Amino acid sequence: MPILIPQIKGELSDSRDEIIEKAVRSAGIKQSDVSSADIYKISVDARKHDKNGIHFVYSVMVSLKDKSREQFEADRNKLTYSPDASFFPDMMKKVRRVNDKEKRGGRIVIAGFGPAGMFCALVLAENGYEPIVVERGSAVDERVKKVSAFWNGGELDENTNVQFGEGGAGTFSDGKLTTRIKDPLCRYVLERLVGFGAPEEILSRAKPHIGTDKLTGIVKSLRERIIEVGGEVHFDTRLDGITVSDGRVKSVRCVDSGGDIMDIECSCLVAAIGHSARDTAEMLIRSGVVIEQKPFAVGVRIEHKQSAVDESLYGKYAGDERLPKGEYQMSYTQKDGQSCYTFCMCPGGVVVPAASESGGVVVNGMSEFARSGENANSALVTAVNASSFGSGILDGMEFARKIERRAFAETGGYFAPATSVKGFLEGRPSLDCSVSPTYARGVKAADFEKIFPSNVTDMLKKGLSVFAKRMKCFGDGGALLTAPETRTSSPIRIVRGERLNAVGIENLYPCGEGAGYAGGITSSAVDGIKTAISIAESFGAIE
Repeated sequence: MPILIPQIKGELSDSRDEIIEKAVRSAGIKQSDVSSADIYKISVDARKHDKNGIHFVYSVMVSLKDKSREQFEADRNKLTYSPDASFFPDMMKKVRRVNDKEKRGGRIVIAGFGPAGMFCALVLAENGYEPIVVERGSAVDERVKKVSAFWNGGELDENTNVQFGEGGAGTFSDGKLTTRIKDPLCRYVLERLVGFGAPEEILSRAKPHIGTDKLTGIVKSLRERIIEVGGEVHFDTRLDGITVSDGRVKSVRCVDSGGDIMDIECSCLVAAIGHSARDTAEMLIRSGVVIEQKPFAVGVRIEHKQSAVDESLYGKYAGDERLPKGEYQMSYTQKDGQSCYTFCMCPGGVVVPAASESGGVVVNGMSEFARSGENANSALVTAVNASSFGSGILDGMEFARKIERRAFAETGGYFAPATSVKGFLEGRPSLDCSVSPTYARGVKAADFEKIFPSNVTDMLKKGLSVFAKRMKCFGDGGALLTAPETRTSSPIRIVRGERLNAVGIENLYPCGEGAGYAGGITSSAVDGIKTAISIAESFGAIE
């Protein structure tokens, strides 16, 4: 990414070459000095669609024939400049490897095979460290079968479901790759995902996504690469205990689906456990790991027709094939700090059963790559903290669990409590809606006041009234609310230091979203990579 030229406006009809020409001209660079150029990011600006039309906003990446002038041109135009086009974690190249597990004192064990665990294992395996991964859920093909069986009315498998299994919770999602962190490793993650089968367009979209249908193949290819270069991956195998002595993890105990126990002497343990591994968090606390509670959010899923979202965003341009499916992100914060916001918006998607504990109801959203479904959905949630659930380390976890169990009791099973927006606002639950529910296990009209505490329902109502003034579709009283959304992020954080290891335990590395250090696929993967680099540094010396 030598020179990045941002904020280039283009009409719907502009070609790629026209956009690049505009960018080069805006930077005052001669076309004859350019060796290569391409579109780096694309977004849609529909804020004034009724007055000035809709346009795209591009960032263009430019390389010059004379490399020595790139820094000068970037500084002159106050543009981003990066001398390296490679996003490979360069630190790994400087570490003298200690590949002999006997010298290290055992194997590197990674618990969890979501984005953090996968990319941690990938970087370590490709650099000769032969990690061993244990994942409580099944490999992706078997996982899809078990999830489908539950969605179609079967029993819930508490170890293999939407939360647990190869690929982590993100496998059954929209596959969003957007992130708020600014780190060159984000680009590295995207490039590797393309190498494992993701669409190349994720490298240039402002809001890249993959979709569940493509993610299942990608995670399998990534796993095969880890095994190819010396790693091991054990599915249906749960981390059950750790032995800590003199401030170090000496060994881990794992249990497979048949009840067989595997004790592994380990040189270090990566806890990439995911945000729903409640029993694992309890085990780590019993083992002396320092954990603290953290705020998270709870709420509902709101469903509109996708056409209604498009019309709210694009006006008369809705339906234009050159435009992406409409998606939104909104937030509102009161003076007292209480907030309501939307996130994880799934254009053309469905609301899915996402429970991982028997006797509880959880909802989430999912889209396939084409986003071709009739409905759109997103989480509509409010932030909660110790003032809502108490100051105990696991009080947030128990708060969410109680909501899930009340939802189960309210509907008499894995049906999702639901109501129209109008019914919710008026306190008269109703399924008289303008959209058809997509939740696979079925919905039942329910009073959300019996499921959530009043501070949550009050804030959701306020958010709905505010958002209705910003987007027409939020003013539709026939839109559908489905509850509860409780797995927005981890309710705990495993405290770690500058070297990314757990406080007080030298060779335990909390990692990813479940440990409280990421939020989403890309940031979790980046945290996994940084953890791998830190582990390599601990075994070698920087040259």
